[in-house]
Amino acid sequence: MHGLRVKLALIFVGSVLAVVLVATAVTALMLSIGETDRLMGPMARHMAIANDIITAGPEGRAPDQPPERPRFNPSFKPPFGPDRVVEALPKGTARPELAAALQRALLREGETRPVEVLELGGGERIVAQRLTDGRYMLFPFPRPPGPPPQLWLALLAWLALVVIGVLGAAVALAWRATQPFAVLERAIGSVGPDGVLPHVPETGGSEARQTAMALNALSDRLKAAMESRMRLVAAAGHDLRTPMTRMRLRAEFLPEEDRGSWLNDLDELDAIADSAIRLVQEEGAGEDRRPVELDRLVRETAAELAATGLPVTLGEIAPAVVTAGPLALRLALRNLITNGATHGGGAAVGLAIDGDEALVVIEDDGPGIPDALIPQAFEPFFRVNPGRLQTTKGAGLGLAIALEIIERFAGSIAISNRPEGGLRQVVQLRLSTPPAG
Repeated sequence: MHGLRVKLALIFVGSVLAVVLVATAVTALMLSIGETDRLMGPMARHMAIANDIITAGPEGRAPDQPPERPRFNPSFKPPFGPDRVVEALPKGTARPELAAALQRALLREGETRPVEVLELGGGERIVAQRLTDGRYMLFPFPRPPGPPPQLWLALLAWLALVVIGVLGAAVALAWRATQPFAVLERAIGSVGPDGVLPHVPETGGSEARQTAMALNALSDRLKAAMESRMRLVAAAGHDLRTPMTRMRLRAEFLPEEDRGSWLNDLDELDAIADSAIRLVQEEGAGEDRRPVELDRLVRETAAELAATGLPVTLGEIAPAVVTAGPLALRLALRNLITNGATHGGGAAVGLAIDGDEALVVIEDDGPGIPDALIPQAFEPFFRVNPGRLQTTKGAGLGLAIALEIIERFAGSIAISNRPEGGLRQVVQLRLSTPPAG
């Protein structure tokens, strides 16, 4: 979010500065053009006076001089030397646009003789006016006065003030414009392992409040939909109990050769209903989290399953303490160990420490799972060979329930095939306290 605000502020500042610089350059150009035009009038009057002095007759006035032009003394010596009247034009680059502007100013002074403006080397410019005897009278073409030295300091100060003012406004506007995105960022970051979006405070500007209100409304609708789904699944599981009980009673009156298969099917249905109810309960569970001795929990769970006749053995168990709900964590470990013991012909359980994480490793010697199907192993009711006759008990929800619980405690479960055969299940949980040493 900080990067987005910086980018918006820089774009705003750059745009305003570009406009200011372009406007300043255009203004300076227009002023320079206007300054040149303002010089044309005085220069035309200067040339008219010089022509009168040079071409004045005995009466002190040129024969073609308009009556309204002032009279001048013919003995007046012009302020330029004789080299200003030449026989031929010097070499230079013609500037017809300046000559046309000067010609218009001369016409206003009553001068009709043509003039030329030439650009000489070194940036010098001259004006050449043809006299009646064929010679040319040369005049220096004045350049507009340059900007005073203090102008650049004033311009830099002006730009600095513009930058400071625009930067402050840009930061304020960028912060206000990105408030809704900041609300979204905080809301997404506050989503817990259970996927529930907490209530977002409806404060700040109007855009931020509207965004927070929309997020809260979305969260309420999602919670209502999830609760409705959980109630539906739980109700369906409970409603299955009554017809299954009636079917179990009726199966007692079936012939001996059919009774066993009927009872096995009913046991499978009963397991599916129990697993569905348990999955819903785990999704909506709110068990308090507290430090749990994971090594003790692993030993107790393994001993409990071994007491029921499942082939479960314990390997090396390192001491570890994690933060979790003890009942839910026990259920997850029971499901994973049971999966290895029933489908893999036996489960070997170990607990190791890797940095600041505890690893519960469950290995078996079964056929494993095809690599292409491993990503689907945690889906509800997953079976490797769904079309074959089921030889082990279970509804296919054990891994799904275990993953739901472990992820709620910010952990993870990884499944892979062992090179020597069998399946490896690894539960990863963060330690409550760092290991000693």
